[in-house]
Amino acid sequence: MAYGRETPRQRMINILYLVLLALLALNVPNSILDAFKNINDSLETSKSNVDSSVEQLFAAFESTKLKEEPERAKPIYEQAKQARAVVDELDQYIIELKQEFEKQGGGYDEDTGDLVRRENADIAPHLMINGKRGTELKEKINSTREKLLSLLNEDDRKSVSFSLEAKDPEKSANGKRKWEDVNFGSGTPLTAAMTTLTKIQVDAQNAESDVVKLILGKMDQAVVNLDKFAAVAVAPTSYLVQGQPYTAEVFLTASDSKSAPSISVNGNPLQVVDGKGVYTVPTSQEGVFTWTGTIKVQQTDGTVKEYRTPEQTYQVARPSAVVSPDKMNVLYIGVNNPISVSAPGTPTNKINVSMNGGGGRISGSGGKYNVTVNSPGTARISVSAEVAPGKTQTLSTTEFRVKRIPDPIAKFGGKTGGNMATVALKAQNAVFASLDNFDFDAKFKVTKFSMIIAKPRADAIVLSTNGGTLSSSMKTALNGIVPGTRVIFDNIIAVGPDGSPRQLNAVALTAN
Repeated sequence: MAYGRETPRQRMINILYLVLLALLALNVPNSILDAFKNINDSLETSKSNVDSSVEQLFAAFESTKLKEEPERAKPIYEQAKQARAVVDELDQYIIELKQEFEKQGGGYDEDTGDLVRRENADIAPHLMINGKRGTELKEKINSTREKLLSLLNEDDRKSVSFSLEAKDPEKSANGKRKWEDVNFGSGTPLTAAMTTLTKIQVDAQNAESDVVKLILGKMDQAVVNLDKFAAVAVAPTSYLVQGQPYTAEVFLTASDSKSAPSISVNGNPLQVVDGKGVYTVPTSQEGVFTWTGTIKVQQTDGTVKEYRTPEQTYQVARPSAVVSPDKMNVLYIGVNNPISVSAPGTPTNKINVSMNGGGGRISGSGGKYNVTVNSPGTARISVSAEVAPGKTQTLSTTEFRVKRIPDPIAKFGGKTGGNMATVALKAQNAVFASLDNFDFDAKFKVTKFSMIIAKPRADAIVLSTNGGTLSSSMKTALNGIVPGTRVIFDNIIAVGPDGSPRQLNAVALTAN
């Protein structure tokens, strides 16, 4: 495990310390073994999610960039594949270790879902320490880290912070001075060793995800080659309402503001400013119209080279209505979803807005509306207008996705994990559910949670309560913590505006 500055992806590492410290007691309570099982299950879920995310990155890249720009995309794609191969090699080695643990641990118990000999504290030390597999694993972890970093350039290496690292502690931990001893040494139950292996797999996949994102993201970086020129035409829109002017820019890529190329459209010259020509025509008639731009550039030898834009097409249509969400392209259950409605050429007091689906309603006027929905799925918002006295016409129907509000993040003392001063920990009295980076005003209330306190060399204390505030027994237990104590808040349930209970993340803190 890595020491030093922690990242959000390292929050689960602290949970392992909690149990390893608690295991110094002579007997290992079933509650601690169950906690390991729950942690391992959560890590397996996280591992599956990260793996799916990486697969989606590759699939999206293969279906777009690799097909559209194969010559440029293929080297980038192969480099990203190297990252996957490096992590797969480490993952396969860990799978083999897990299989050996499972074999020596008597397989899995159908009742507990855990290893039959999960409390055994001899199997892991025998295999990992006496059998030197822990040293091999440490070398493979650090080798995998270096191989992943070697795939990145210097600037990208500075921007990543991997939790994938097997580093010996700077100070002795319970007499253990090596990474393998800390994680798999004497007194380590089999289920704890299995959880540690799963945690390493998650760290490796998170590192793979970071590297793959950086590598594949190179396709979105601008590529400028000033010795190649191409004619470009840019128009804000190709669909206009009758009466609106059509405007487009025709210019030479990598153009020099001091140059003066000759630019024309359909044979008619344009005024050139800063290397760009602006093409504007009236749109008094409905229909589909095309045009082609021509750019002539004088070369250094006095000759003139001509570049032509691809044929451009624009359509002039009758006025229509537009429905656009003010914040996102979805409607969320339990909050007001503001939308704007406009119909060029139609007074706002002549516009009618209605909704079908989503189990909600729409209210408002003057082009600004609020939508409330109750059930996930889709909702259709229709816009109609009075086009003549006594005559109403439907202008458009827009479909929106209806979704639940995302799950909030559990915090204690403003933190989701890591270290916290002992005094600061004792001063807190509630667990909060925070919905970060969400544009709507949605509040969540914690309805129940559990608190686990594990002092060094002592059995863990497990307490539960309803609501988000610490119970009196929890406060008493928290007031008795000392530096090195692990405090975990788990089984956190919160309810938001939509009324549905949400299972939130665990918060693991270490008093210092």
